[in-house]
Order: sequence, then C-alpha cells, then structure tokens
Amino acid sequence: MKSLSTGKIWLFAAGQFGWSLLSGLISNWLVYFYQPDEVSVAQGQPLFIPQGLVILGIFTVIGGITAFGRLFDAFTDPLIASLSDRCTSENGRRIPFLKWAALPLSLSTVLIFWSPVNRNSWANAIFLFVMVLVYYLSITAYCTPYNALIPELGHNQQERLNISTVISFTFIAGTAVAYLAPVIWGALIPVLGRIGAIRTTFTVMAVIAFFCMQIPVWSIREKEYVNTVPSQDTAFSSLVSTFRNGEFRKFVGSDILYWIAITMFQTGLPFFVTSLLKLPETMTTLYFVGMTALSLIFYIPINKLAPKLGKKKLIVVAFVIFSLSYLYTGFLGRISFISANAQGLLLMIAASLPMAVFGILPQAVVADIAQSDAKRSGSNREGMFYAARTFAFKLGQSLSMLLFTAVSTIGNASGTGYRIAAFSAACFCFLGGIVFLFYDENKINQDIR
Repeated sequence: MKSLSTGKIWLFAAGQFGWSLLSGLISNWLVYFYQPDEVSVAQGQPLFIPQGLVILGIFTVIGGITAFGRLFDAFTDPLIASLSDRCTSENGRRIPFLKWAALPLSLSTVLIFWSPVNRNSWANAIFLFVMVLVYYLSITAYCTPYNALIPELGHNQQERLNISTVISFTFIAGTAVAYLAPVIWGALIPVLGRIGAIRTTFTVMAVIAFFCMQIPVWSIREKEYVNTVPSQDTAFSSLVSTFRNGEFRKFVGSDILYWIAITMFQTGLPFFVTSLLKLPETMTTLYFVGMTALSLIFYIPINKLAPKLGKKKLIVVAFVIFSLSYLYTGFLGRISFISANAQGLLLMIAASLPMAVFGILPQAVVADIAQSDAKRSGSNREGMFYAARTFAFKLGQSLSMLLFTAVSTIGNASGTGYRIAAFSAACFCFLGGIVFLFYDENKINQDIR
C-alpha cells in the first residue's frame, strides 16, 4: 500500500478544517446566541427561546436541547462506525460517508441559528431541537469515518503522528476561524442588523466548510492507501469488544473528564470575556486566535518530543497546566492589580501549550490502541475505536452542557455562575490527569513495534 505524501496529508486535513469550523460555530456560539447575557441583550440580541430553569425547574431549554443532542450523537456514533467498518463500497469504507454527510452537516449548522419565529417562542425551541439532532447525526456521519482513516492511512507510529499533527493544525485553524465570527458580524451589523449579520456570517462560513470537507473525497483514493477487510461484527458486539480493551478504557475515562472541562471552558469563554472581564465580545476572538497562534509554536516540538518522551508524559503535563488555567479563569476580573486585558492575555498564554498537546496526541493514542487491538484480535475495528471514544466523551459533553447552562444562571448579573463553571472545569481536568496516569503506554508500544 502507498504512503500518503505530505501534500496528500494536507489535502486530507482540509476536511478537518471544514468540520471543525462548523463544530466551532456550534460549540462557541450556540449558547451565546440562545441564552445571551445582559451585555448581549443590551446590544440588541433578541430572545428566541424561553429562558431560565424551565425544564423540571433544574435545566434551561438550551441546556436540555444541547445535552440531548450530544447524547443522541453519542448513541449514533457506534451505529455509524459499524456501518463504515462493514462498508463494501468500491470507493472504500470511509470516503463515501464523507461525500454524502458534508451537505446536511453544513446546512443544519446554518439552520440552527435561523429561528422561524422572530420572537421568544416554543416553536423556535422545537425547530432548534430538530436541527440540532440533524446536525449531530451529520457530523457523526462525517467525523467517525474520517477519524477511522487516521490509523488506516498511517502505516506506522510516525506516519500516524504526522497525520495527527497536520490535522490538528487544521482543526485549530477551523476553530479559530469560528472565533472570528464576532469580528465579521460586527462589521456587517450596520448594514444587516445584529441577527442578519450573525446569520450571514455563519452561512458564508458553512459554505467554505462544505467545500473543504469535499477536498479529501475527490483528492484521495482510499483503496490505494488502505488494505483492510470490512468487519463482520455487528454494531453492539463490536462496541463491546472495543471496550474490553483495558488501556482503551483508561484512556476514555480520562478523555471524558477532559471533554467535560474543555466544553465548559469553550462554551464559557465569551461569557468570561464579557461578564467577568467586562471586555467587548470581539476580544473573545483575539484571545482564542492568540491561543491558537501560540499553540502552533509548540506543534513541531511536540511532534519531535512525543517519540522520545512518550505521549503519556506530555498529556499528563498538559492536564496539569489546563487545570491551573481553568482555576485561574475563575478569578478573572477579581485580580485588581492586573488590568482586564492583561488577565485575558495571561489566560491566552497559559492555555496555549496544553491546547497544542491535546490537539495532536489523543488522536495518535487512539490510533496506536486501535492498531494494537487489531494485531491482538485480528479484527479491523478502527472506526469503532474512534466511535467508542466519541460515544464516551459526548456523554461527558452532554453533562457539561447541562452543568454550564444551569450554573451560569446563578448570580447572572455578578457572573458567579461563570466562576463556578471555571472552577468545576479545573476539578474535572485534574481528575482526568489522575485517571490517565494509569494508562500503560509501554504495553501498547510493544504490540505495534
């Protein structure tokens, strides 16, 4: 089988840019759009869905919708993975899914922000609920087969690490572009109004994302690089076999805790900026793009150090730094001897290194575990390993969204809820690092050498 050239790796990575851009729009701006803080409302942001703890007196509408969407997404992951692992298409097991999932993913992302009623209405909540489900089904249909290609296209540890490094570049780039949205819609507001400007910005970004997601479909002939036999396992049996892998369970346990923490942080970042630091929403873009740019500095060193030091050590260090960063976030706006802008810059600098580590190494760890398991069991379940990982961490994301949207209502004017969210993220991240200490990297490396 042929190995991917550097150019082909970048063409493959273009797909990651596309879906991460769409994912960034949902992760960063969905709650901000539908459960705005007082600053956004004062700037003219309408309320489209009922606010407050109206579901059982415990959860918000947007919290319930996003949590259920991620839960639905988690349960569809194994089904899509099984279909992909068993696919017998002449174009390969993965590429056909990428081809057909891109359009509904792009379209549903736009429609999520396109409420049919121009006022506060339960009809908007129902429409949003349906579109969120379509979005999560579509992103699963694209991302699960896409991720399964990483261990298949990479024929050894270094190739898999190289692919993981490049796609992490495009993942962060896509997420960074999503954070540029306030700058773009801010320029369009005088012409289109706030809501029209936001929707136009997201539509343009979704079109760009669609074409990027099609690039690997038309530039990579899967069967020239991959020689695997379609799996015969059912979805349930394949999922059970995947979770029987002890090292995978340890990784997934830590990954769930990491995603609870990072989801609370990413969802909260616009609120940390506007409510805690009292800065314009456009500063969210500056800080995230700054984190991205700084993290890129660490990409090549991480790629070189991982084979020497091991992925485990670098990930544990990243857990510790992220935990301290989230703890610091809870004190934003309360550090009187440092200006608000400087506090934001310190957070940007502190988060850049762990952002780079988690951008590259977890994907490579899953690829290594999948290859180890394939050698031990003789079954090619790469898709199911990535689906099992996403199944688990999306359960964590569901919990995270319920927690964030609920606690953020505490002391809305003072920002107390946002501080609680930041402290909670620090605790979850610290626990994730402790769990990952039990991962046996040496055992996996012995299998795949």
